[in-house]
Amino acid sequence: MSDHTHAVIRLPVFPDQADAAGRPATLGVLGGGQLGRMFVHAAQRLGYRTAVLEPDPQSPAGLVSHHHIRTDYNDPAGLAQLADLCQAITTEFENVPAEVLHTLAQARPVAPTAAAVGIAQDRIEEKAHFTACAAVSGVMCAPYAVITTPDELRAVAAGRSDLLPGILKTARLGYDGKGQIRVRTAAELTAAWAELGGVACVLEKMLPLTAECSVLVARGWDGQVVSFAPQRNVHVAGILAVTHAYEGALPPALAEQARAAAVSIAGHIGYVGVLCVEFFVVADGSEHGGLVVNEMAPRPHNSGHYTLDACNASQFDLQVHAMAGLPLLQPRQHSPAIMLNLLGDVWLDASGERREPNWPAVLSLPGTHLHLYGKAEARAGRKMGHLNITGPDVASVKTVARRVAALLGLPGLDAI
Repeated sequence: MSDHTHAVIRLPVFPDQADAAGRPATLGVLGGGQLGRMFVHAAQRLGYRTAVLEPDPQSPAGLVSHHHIRTDYNDPAGLAQLADLCQAITTEFENVPAEVLHTLAQARPVAPTAAAVGIAQDRIEEKAHFTACAAVSGVMCAPYAVITTPDELRAVAAGRSDLLPGILKTARLGYDGKGQIRVRTAAELTAAWAELGGVACVLEKMLPLTAECSVLVARGWDGQVVSFAPQRNVHVAGILAVTHAYEGALPPALAEQARAAAVSIAGHIGYVGVLCVEFFVVADGSEHGGLVVNEMAPRPHNSGHYTLDACNASQFDLQVHAMAGLPLLQPRQHSPAIMLNLLGDVWLDASGERREPNWPAVLSLPGTHLHLYGKAEARAGRKMGHLNITGPDVASVKTVARRVAALLGLPGLDAI
């Protein structure tokens, strides 16, 4: 690294503020996917330069950034270049090696921290964190057991029948329903652990779910915290399909409990940046059900994409403000919204051949906002974009959402 790399960086970093070598203010992101792309757009709109470290030469974020460092995430030369260029650094996904964030933090402000990302990377640590927060947050995770060895597997299979039926989940690298197997008996549990490769797992008790929701919070270096209203989510085959973001999408008492719990979970680890906390709503005999915390993502989240068009500041705007040390203003939602995920299936016909979606019909509908991520190849299950629908009232938004779903063959809107 050059000599000025280790110069003290003082926050806040303003968009018109040059570094010690006279270069314009630059914000860096590890990862080149769609979340990185939308972060880059938000940073550039404020006037920052941007740098993306991502090995894929055609990555969505790399294609729109001022700088694209095409190296692996743990490449020393690439990390040195990123630190040299940037005044502050973030990540767009949780599976970047946590030690990389620790290394970068020796030279630059990094938000979120390696410790926070490390917790989100490992379900075992994540559940321990949620359990530790429960006394303050008031929300527990589902009953679970840790399985890391054959002895632990045998002990759970023999002595934790209360967790069956359950879901066996790999402790690391699971997302969008991957690395998960439903099990009903001890024999199925044993077989599932073998199928997952005998890696560290958690067995979670299956609960009677009535809904799913998530909360996005942003927390600054000074501990200031703001949040968006909780949104209700619908998953299909383990992948988010629909987000409902409007007053009444969740009962007010549950929404407030979820928001308070998410703020508590962020504060417990001194989190800096944007954090998404996902919850289950379970049938517990009460009028609206009870909350169970499921997992957290140390970054903006698919369920927060509606904020790009329905709020005066998006989740990506808050990501930029938090990492750069700018003030965090409480965001305001000005329009009810529904977000529809666009998977590669939209571009494929029944035989798997490429087709062009009927964009003219979709975009002629009022309040439609199309966001495509610039990915060249459409594959089934691959997130290619999303479509936000906003309007003057919830009824009109739902009407347009149903029409869009019919035009594009989108699932998940049966309940509205």
